Amino acid sequence: MSTPSDTHSDPQDPLSRERTQLGDSRAALRAMREDAENLDIKDVTANWVNAAVLQHQIDERIKALADLSHTPLFFGRLDYLHSPGADKAEGAEGERFYIGRRHVHDADGDPMVIDWRAPVSQPFYRASKKTPMDVALRRRFGYTGGDLTAYEDEHLSDPSEAAATSKLLQQEIERPRVGPMRDIVATIQPEQDEIVRSGLSGSVCVQGGPGTGKTAVGLHRVAYLLYAHRERLARTGTLVIGPNSSFLHYIEQVLPALGELEVKQATVDDLVAHVEIRGTDGATAAVIKGDARMAEVLRRAVRSHVTLPTEPVMVVRGSRRWRVPAYELEEIVRELLDRDIRYGAARDALPQRIAHVVLVQMERSGEAPDDRVQDAVARNPAVKAAVKAIWPPVDPAKLVLRLLSDADFLAVHAAGILDEDEQKEILWQKPARSVKAAKWALADAVLIDEATDLVQRTHSLGHVVLDEAQDLSPMQYRAVGRRCTTGSATVLGDLAQGTTPWATRSWTEALGHLGKSEAVVEELTAGFRVPTDVITYASRLLPHIAPGLTPVASVRENPGFFDVRTTSGDAEVVAACEELLRKEGSTGLIAADARIPVLAEALATAGITYLGPGEETTPDTRLTLVPASLAKGLEYDYVVLDEPQAVVDGEPDERTGLRRLYVALTRAVSGLIVTHAAPLPAQLT
Repeated sequence: MSTPSDTHSDPQDPLSRERTQLGDSRAALRAMREDAENLDIKDVTANWVNAAVLQHQIDERIKALADLSHTPLFFGRLDYLHSPGADKAEGAEGERFYIGRRHVHDADGDPMVIDWRAPVSQPFYRASKKTPMDVALRRRFGYTGGDLTAYEDEHLSDPSEAAATSKLLQQEIERPRVGPMRDIVATIQPEQDEIVRSGLSGSVCVQGGPGTGKTAVGLHRVAYLLYAHRERLARTGTLVIGPNSSFLHYIEQVLPALGELEVKQATVDDLVAHVEIRGTDGATAAVIKGDARMAEVLRRAVRSHVTLPTEPVMVVRGSRRWRVPAYELEEIVRELLDRDIRYGAARDALPQRIAHVVLVQMERSGEAPDDRVQDAVARNPAVKAAVKAIWPPVDPAKLVLRLLSDADFLAVHAAGILDEDEQKEILWQKPARSVKAAKWALADAVLIDEATDLVQRTHSLGHVVLDEAQDLSPMQYRAVGRRCTTGSATVLGDLAQGTTPWATRSWTEALGHLGKSEAVVEELTAGFRVPTDVITYASRLLPHIAPGLTPVASVRENPGFFDVRTTSGDAEVVAACEELLRKEGSTGLIAADARIPVLAEALATAGITYLGPGEETTPDTRLTLVPASLAKGLEYDYVVLDEPQAVVDGEPDERTGLRRLYVALTRAVSGLIVTHAAPLPAQLT
C-alpha cells in the first residue's frame, strides 16, 4: 500500500497522478451540474404542466449531481487485460476504469468515473486470484475526509503474487462514524454483490446476523435496481419499510449519497394509518389480531353484507318497461360472489350486469341500443336502489369496529376460526360509539387495512424493501405484501433478533404471508461490523433464542475492545461512557427502557450532553442514550450496555428478553463495555 509520505511531491508518483484524476473528475462533475443548471426550457415545452414536470426533473438531476465534499467520488480502479467485449484473440489493449458512486463524463462525453452499478464495474467486487475476470489490476483508494491519501494494488493476473487481505478495505469497514448510516459501496463483498445485483423480477429474503450488512445490502439493491430498471421503477415506484422512525432517520442518507432521491421510506404503521392510534393491546390480543386467520374472519364479514335478491327490478324508459326477474338477479350476484373479486369492484360491476340484461331484452324486441344506453340503464334509479339493497357500500373502519364491539357479529364470522376464548380476548370490554371515538390499537389499524383491500385493491409498487422483518405479524406481512403484489420484494431480517410476541418463526412461513413464497432465501454469516470478541460473547445466547441458526463469524482482523465490569452505582456507568468518548467516533449507552430516566439524570449531573435514538450525532455531541426497545438496526462505534438482566426482565417472557439483549450486545462496531450491578443472565455466564 502506498501512502502520501512515499513520494508526495513527485508529479510522476502514482498517488499524485490519482489525485490529479480526482481533481479532474470533480471538475467534470461540476461542469455536468452547471450544464443542468443552465438548461433553458422556455421554448421546448408545450404548456405550463409540461414545463413544471420538466423543471422538476431538471431540479432532481441537479441534486443528484451534487459533489459531496467528504464522500470519495471514486474509490477504486480496474485495469483490464483486454477491452470489455473485445475478442481476446485480437489482442485488444486493456482499458482502465475508475469505479465510483455515480457516472461522470468529460466535455466530450467520455467516461471519467464509472457507476459502481454498471456491468463493467462488477469485477471490482467479484474478481479474485482464482477468477480474475480479465482484470490485470484492482486498485483501492484510501481517503481522509474527501482527500485521497493512499492506494493499494492487487495484481490479479500475476500468479506469483500471493493473495492478501486488503488493509484499506479493513480500514474502511472499521472507520469510526459520526452521523447517520453511510453507504458500503466501497466495501461490498462478493456474496453481498450477488444479492445486490439479483434481478428485479424475483424476490429475495436475506437472513443475516448482526454486522453482516443486510440493511446496507437491501439499500444498495434498491440503488442497483433503479440503475438497471429506472424507467420501469419510475412508473411503479419503490419503497423502503423500516421498524420505526429512528431507524429510517438513521438510514435516510444512504440512497441520496448514491444519487437516488426518489425512494420513499415508511414504517408499517405509516402504511396502515387509516385511524388515529390511541389505545394499546395486551400481548395475547395483539397476537390473535395479528394472526393470518383474521383475514378469513374479515373476508366473511365483508361478504356478509351481500343479500340475495328476492324482488325483480323494473326499469322504466320512456313508455317501455323492462323487467329483470329475481332469479336472474340472483344468478348475477352468485356469479360475482363465485369470482371472489374485491367487494367494491363487484359492486361497481353489478349495475352494468343488470343493465346488460335489459339491453338483451331491448335487442330481442327490435331495438338497437348502444353502450350509452347501457350506461344510462345502469344509472337508472330502480337499478341503483336494487344495487344498494343487494350490495351496499362497506366502510372498512366501521366493519372492524363492529367486529370488535359486537360479540354476536364476531361469533358468526369467526365460527370455526377463532375459539370462544380467542373471541373474548379481542372483544372490547367497552364498545366505542363511533370510529372517531374508538381507542384503536396498532393491530386494529392492520385489520382495517386488510378490510380496505377486500373492498378496493391496494396500489402495488414495483419494488419494496422490508427491513427488520422478523418482528412483523402475519397480518402485517399481508399489509406489506399488498404493496408489491405486482412487484418484487427484498426482505431483510434475523430470526434471532425477533422481539415481538408474534415474531417470525421461519422465513418460509413469513414469505407465504407476504405472498412471495417463491422468494430465494440467502444467508449472510460473515460479520463485517461487529468485532470478534463482541459477537463471540453475544453468540452465547443463540442456543437459547434461535437454536440451529448459524452464528455470525467475524472477518475483522481487529478483535475490538471488549470488557465486562461489575459496578456499584450509576457513576461508574457514566465513567465508562466518558472513557469511550475519549476515543474517536460515536458512543451509544444502551439500557432497559425503565433505566433510561435514571441514566439521563446521571449524565446530566456529570454535565454530559447526549442525543436520543435517530438524532444525528455531531463532533461535539457523540453520545446517544438508547432504550433497548429502540436499539434494533442502529450502530455505534462504541457501546456501553447497562444491566443486561434488566434488559431481559423488561420483556414479557425470557426468550424475548434474551433476544432483546442479543440485539443490544451487537450494536458496537469497535468496542463494548458491559456494566452490571445485578448478576448477569445465566445464559451469558
